[in-house]
Amino acid sequence: MRIILLGPPGAGKGTQAAGIVNKYNMPHISTGDIFRKNIKEETELGKKAKEYMDKGLLVPDELTVGLVTSRISEPDCANGFMLDGFPRNVSQAKHLDVFLKETNIKLDNVINIEVDKNILVERAVGRRICKSCGATYHVEFNPPKTEGVCNVCGGELYQRQDDTEETVSKRIQVYLDETKPLADYYANEGIISNINGQQSIDKVFEDIVNALGSEK
Repeated sequence: MRIILLGPPGAGKGTQAAGIVNKYNMPHISTGDIFRKNIKEETELGKKAKEYMDKGLLVPDELTVGLVTSRISEPDCANGFMLDGFPRNVSQAKHLDVFLKETNIKLDNVINIEVDKNILVERAVGRRICKSCGATYHVEFNPPKTEGVCNVCGGELYQRQDDTEETVSKRIQVYLDETKPLADYYANEGIISNINGQQSIDKVFEDIVNALGSEK
């Protein structure tokens, strides 16, 4: 199964992505994780990406397209993958389509999690992330069993520097301007499944599984 996971900042993509990867046993290709790894290691790519992410802006296409298509070409993606955080706009989607056509790969589904903008701001500001394994939580909607401690690995939870209300609002607006048109693009391809992200975490996951079915 080859799928794309779409949704604005604060839509709960991180939580749902973990569930999807676990259930369908597929590689999780997250540009966000790749960039954060490079930022932590202070690579040149990481330094460039950090400049944009700290301002709540999207990382430019040229820093992402080659990286993602190279990742898809690795052996563990031969039987399927989930793209999370890519493509971010129609231009990237078209570049991806060219690559997929050249390599005879077909996308099976695009999962689009939809949430109202005001709720997104509230969710993102309350988000906490594990420094060790990257697991995501929310102080109100999905709190850890012990405050400040990851349920998965016991690592320390932190709030991202760009999860302030001002920066979150800007990120969401950038998403609405540049990324939301992807829903129309993939709707025209006939492979999109719109999911109501304002339900409980379990109900959102149930709807995603129903949309994906038992495809492998």
